[in-house]
Amino acid sequence: MTEKKYIAYTLRNYKQIKQLSVLSEADFNAIKVVGNVLPFKTNNYVIDELINWDDYKNDPIFNLTFPQKKMLKQEHYDLIEKALKDNIPESELFALCNDVRVELNPHPAGQKCLNVPMFNNKLMQGVQHKYRETVLFFPSAGQTCHAYCTFCFRWPQFIGEKNMKFASRESLEVAKYLQEHHEVTDLLFTGGDPMTMTYKVFKKYIDPILEVLDKTNIQTIRIGTKSLSFWPYRYTHAQDSKEMLSLFKKIVDKGINLAFMAHFNHPVELGTDAVKEAIRALRSTGAQIRTQSPIFKHINDDPEIWAEMWRKQVNLNCIPYYMFMARDTGAKDYFELPIDRAYEIFKAAYSKVSGICRTVRGPSMSCTPGKVLISGIAEIKGEKVFVLRFIQGRNPDWVAIPFFAKYDKDASWISDLEPAFGDKFFFEDEMEVIYQQKYTDCEDNKFE
Repeated sequence: MTEKKYIAYTLRNYKQIKQLSVLSEADFNAIKVVGNVLPFKTNNYVIDELINWDDYKNDPIFNLTFPQKKMLKQEHYDLIEKALKDNIPESELFALCNDVRVELNPHPAGQKCLNVPMFNNKLMQGVQHKYRETVLFFPSAGQTCHAYCTFCFRWPQFIGEKNMKFASRESLEVAKYLQEHHEVTDLLFTGGDPMTMTYKVFKKYIDPILEVLDKTNIQTIRIGTKSLSFWPYRYTHAQDSKEMLSLFKKIVDKGINLAFMAHFNHPVELGTDAVKEAIRALRSTGAQIRTQSPIFKHINDDPEIWAEMWRKQVNLNCIPYYMFMARDTGAKDYFELPIDRAYEIFKAAYSKVSGICRTVRGPSMSCTPGKVLISGIAEIKGEKVFVLRFIQGRNPDWVAIPFFAKYDKDASWISDLEPAFGDKFFFEDEMEVIYQQKYTDCEDNKFE
């Protein structure tokens, strides 16, 4: 097959973006202002195949990939807009943008201080181990994406600031760590997007791990990726696509469950011939594809959208996996929905699909203590409450224990919630001990 030419659009080729003549001058200005604070990158597949340019202002994929003015607070927008008009030096602009970024909670849920493990008396940069069974690995060569989601909670990976970035240049230490931590059954390659790497580069990262599999308890290798949505030609028309698919088959043939954690945010991403061909190619290797997405305003805050998306995923032999709440970082104010509204959308969508689609779990908040599922809204002893439980927890014993929060129609995150019965949630005292055992000088929010 002839390789499909990948064309990236970023602020660096701003003039190329302006060739999209349908965009207004105000839209261009917003892209430039917001794109200096939050990362911006899209490509020709997204532009040509996914966005409806006849109604781009209301298009979900346009909102998903192009910066919008209201993604920044007005005061921050005005500050950066003035700096650009004044043409201040690039170093000063970068510092100014960093001041804004710090206010956007760049590392939510205790990532920097609570998730990074110690090994051989030093912190493992580019690795996170939050849950007992799962280790996250951030290979440095995969810390970009084919296009950037405007809601991405890992946006600090892409802004060029080393102090805000998770990355590891090699996987030998990871392989050694897994040999000593047999509680770990799942290794997740994440980023960025590991599938931006070439076959040769990805192989260099995964080979040291494959070589010691029999000395570990690894049963599943996961790959977190948006590539099926943003550049499906990676698996069908790239020069090394056959080699990459062969490597996936090799992993499966070793008895490993290879699971692609595919991010699809809207049904339109599942509708092209290219993505259907890519899904078939991946599944031919024996790999699973599990699908997940946050729920957001401007993109998918409609039960019909979710029901259609889950049906399409199942019809393409993918497994609906998660609906997430918007993380408390970056452009959250632009995208977030109240917990009450997100739950009602999930409930309505869930009721519209058959049991085969109901593998999905949600809405879920990935917060400091763990993944908290909104199980429902109920009335107990005359009080309206949210019914919550952990899907994952820093302490595995927390998992599946129901607990209750006072109903709050405006709450959008766990930090907005108050215990319905008692002064504290059941896990708070133990979470405080965990926090103190880690890094007492950590600036991350404790329970968010």
